[in-house]
Amino acid sequence: MCNKDEQRTDKSLQGQVAGRDYKDIISNISERSQKCAECESCRRENQQSESGSWNNEDDVIPHRIPVLPRNRTFASGDELTQLINLKPSQSGIDPRTDITGLIQGLQLRIENQEVLKEFMALEHVKPIDDCRIGKAPENQNKNRYRDILPYDKTRVPLGEKNGYINASYIRMNVGEEEHFYIITQGPLPSTMADFWQMVWESESDVIAMMTKEVELGQVKCHRYWPESPYDSKDLANFYLRLHNYQIMEYFIIRKIEIINKQTEEKRIINHLQFITWPEHNTSKLAEQLVKFICYMRKAHRNGCQQHGEIS
Repeated sequence: MCNKDEQRTDKSLQGQVAGRDYKDIISNISERSQKCAECESCRRENQQSESGSWNNEDDVIPHRIPVLPRNRTFASGDELTQLINLKPSQSGIDPRTDITGLIQGLQLRIENQEVLKEFMALEHVKPIDDCRIGKAPENQNKNRYRDILPYDKTRVPLGEKNGYINASYIRMNVGEEEHFYIITQGPLPSTMADFWQMVWESESDVIAMMTKEVELGQVKCHRYWPESPYDSKDLANFYLRLHNYQIMEYFIIRKIEIINKQTEEKRIINHLQFITWPEHNTSKLAEQLVKFICYMRKAHRNGCQQHGEIS
């Protein structure tokens, strides 16, 4: 994520990716293949009495995505294929060989259920703190699930009073680069305004939505974005409208304009929604995920260069 004031220091974690701060928001990451989703569903059914949602709001199942009146091409299939060849190989090996090996390795790990086993093992990882702020009575209704809470040490504070949102800072080393993200639950109807406040305060320019809105009949994420140019959202501190979009085979690119009511400042946020979680054909899924991540990084780099501009 890029900050306009490079000298500014705040509560946010600061990191560098290719010389730029990187703090994209990951919306409720879904690490699961369909097998993992089914297993997780069984686990939640067995633990319903002790780990159900704190929240009793009417989070209704959303309707299908409506037909939108305009469409702009931000990325072509050929461009996405080229994106996976980010850097020339110093060893002289065709970079496509490396990415092919990565995809094949990921496919094998999914087929052998290694990814599923890693996910299930997370339940047994010893927590680093008690998540007391997330468990506080005044914050219980802000959590989609009572057993998925941010650590107090790494949670994202909101506003001058360090308000609560179910979101955490994530630091990750990728090769020689250091990436910083914010990971958060799928917003509830009552936390949508908090979500966009976090986006604004963090000066994030990319939201990567990896969850389904509905999974196995359960709402996993409230529709927190404007779905059409005629369906703007009026929040307490912000206006949102869909500036443009592109529907691709396996993800949707949205350019969302956010307007600060108090200052009238406008920014454009890249909202990338991954929509393909197939029951089979995991090899294709692996390739799509790699392309999605490559486009996400490109959108962030471009966002840093053109932060706040509307084209």
